[in-house]
Order: sequence, then structure tokens, then C-alpha cells
Amino acid sequence: MRMMQALLTVLLVSVLLACSLPPDKPVTRKELGQSGIYRTYKIEESPEEVLNALNMEGEVVLKGKYQDRPVYIKVLATADGLEITSFDR
Repeated sequence: MRMMQALLTVLLVSVLLACSLPPDKPVTRKELGQSGIYRTYKIEESPEEVLNALNMEGEVVLKGKYQDRPVYIKVLATADGLEITSFDR
């Protein structure tokens, strides 16, 4: 029984830690511009919309195009800056 409780506790803590959290310091428009995301990808969302989502949730997934190929773009706000990854749609 204790083993089951310990397992459930570890599982619950893992799920809660996996949730998105807002960044410690807000992402600025300058940081977003320096990332080069709008030069590399064609993104429909405005920088203000992306900043709002990043500063509230800590991450955002966008639809965009890279060399006329549709992709999903994941932007994650970390203490070290923005992490940008893309995946084919």
C-alpha cells in the first residue's frame, strides 16, 4: 500500500512539474526580435500576441512556414533565453 502511495505521489509531482510556468523575468520585444524567429519563419501571429502568450504561459506553439513548408514552431521562455524548435506539420 505504501509503495502505491509513493508511486502516485511521484506521478502527481511529475505531472505538476511538467506544466508550463511563466518565466521569472518577462520576455521583451527586443529578446523576441534578437531570436530571429520572424526572419527565419513566416508566422501569422503578431509579436505582441507571442509575447503575451510567452509571459503568461512560458511557452507558445505557433503555426508557420519554413521555406514554403508548413511547420509548428515551439517557443519556450527559459532563464537562459528563448528556445525555439520546429516540427513538420
